[in-house]
Amino acid sequence: MQGFLVLLAVALVASACGFKRYVWFISIGYGAAVAAIGVALLAMFGARAGVASALQALLLVVYGCRLTGYLAYRELRSRSYNQKMKGEVKGNDSVTLGVRFAIWGSAALLYACQTSPVLFRMAAGGRTDAFLLVGLAVSVFGLALETAADIQKNAAKRRNPRRFVDTGLFRIVRCPNYLGEMLFWTGTFVSGIGVYAGIAQWLAALLGYVGIIYVMFGGARRLEIRQNCSYGKDPAYQRYVRTTPILLPFVPLYSVEKYAWLVA
Repeated sequence: MQGFLVLLAVALVASACGFKRYVWFISIGYGAAVAAIGVALLAMFGARAGVASALQALLLVVYGCRLTGYLAYRELRSRSYNQKMKGEVKGNDSVTLGVRFAIWGSAALLYACQTSPVLFRMAAGGRTDAFLLVGLAVSVFGLALETAADIQKNAAKRRNPRRFVDTGLFRIVRCPNYLGEMLFWTGTFVSGIGVYAGIAQWLAALLGYVGIIYVMFGGARRLEIRQNCSYGKDPAYQRYVRTTPILLPFVPLYSVEKYAWLVA
């Protein structure tokens, strides 16, 4: 319990940048919190964690730093992105202080739960088993997939800023970056399966995993709505969305727009 409270405190501090701009609680602050938690875990357990467990914590640092850098560049330097988001995101003044505190606390709790499998593994001595090795491999693959998708999207948008992206990984699913993130956290959850002790640890790990999957589907829905507004009259886009799954490869789920409960 004490270790989990440390993760929560670290997440609260690292994501507090959201008080400057509330969306940063769930964007820049998200990446910063995950990276800071990874550093905290390495500092707390050090060499006692075992090589594979230390690598899992190091992956959190790499993941968080990459995400924070990407989002910070996009939000602070990309004029086109900010113009697109003006109509979608409320201004800071329209969000009360009480709501900001609620977002801050709930987001930090989610980040602590997402990373808790790494804590539970390290606290149990960091022993290496099949669950840890498989989880580590899935997380590495997810991080590589998400990174590649972001690079491909940026390159495609530089070539043709006005066209939707349907090349590279975007031929497989329409949101390969979100798929990569889901795989990263699937690996994190799997890595702790061999050491979860008691209902509290299972609940924390499941809350974090289910929570981030829900957020990713909600993000895919927001993106779909935005792209439908931008490209919906383009016949090529219409063919693309009819034939390319939105998030899960080989699963014929082509739209989540109608699922209004996916609010994230």
